[in-house]
Amino acid sequence: MAKIKFCGLKTLDDISFANEIFPEYVGFVFAPKSKRYVTPAQAEKFRNALSKKICAVGVFVNEKNSTVAELLNAGIIDAAQLHGNEDDAYIKNLRGLSNKPIIKAFKVHAAQESLADFILIDAGAGDGKVFDWSLIKDLRREYFLAGGLTPENVGDAIKLLKPFAVDVSSGIETDGKKDFKKMTAFAEVVRRENL
Repeated sequence: MAKIKFCGLKTLDDISFANEIFPEYVGFVFAPKSKRYVTPAQAEKFRNALSKKICAVGVFVNEKNSTVAELLNAGIIDAAQLHGNEDDAYIKNLRGLSNKPIIKAFKVHAAQESLADFILIDAGAGDGKVFDWSLIKDLRREYFLAGGLTPENVGDAIKLLKPFAVDVSSGIETDGKKDFKKMTAFAEVVRRENL
């Protein structure tokens, strides 16, 4: 049963779309260089508008673990997704500051063991590109699959890989904005494959 994560939500409309479609996870990007960057104050407003049954994930790149823990412990986010050079020592330190779940992202060629609760496998640094899925066909732990997923290819990904979750951002956008029709279509394909 692949779960759904809509990442890069940055408007109240995006939150409204998520509340209607009801993915298991949404992502707020706290990396200032990202075009999907949101401030902690914006994320707090979004979390307050988001269904409490949807897990809000904060996406970070080499952020101080005290900053990540502060957002986790304040309830602005429910889990942290680490996309930088954070290692197991960083994860241990973060665990000492907060008991919330941690997802560690890896490029496909660097997929490895990690102390994180989940790993996320991507072609690059959230660049929306598909990689050769056969490279992770035999991965033996739960993971989030990311990288170039769309309503058109996510069904094939689930059939082949059976990931814990599928993570999408640019694949559900039109002209850089979240597209309700694409979000709905993506969720429908995932849920159909889960039957």
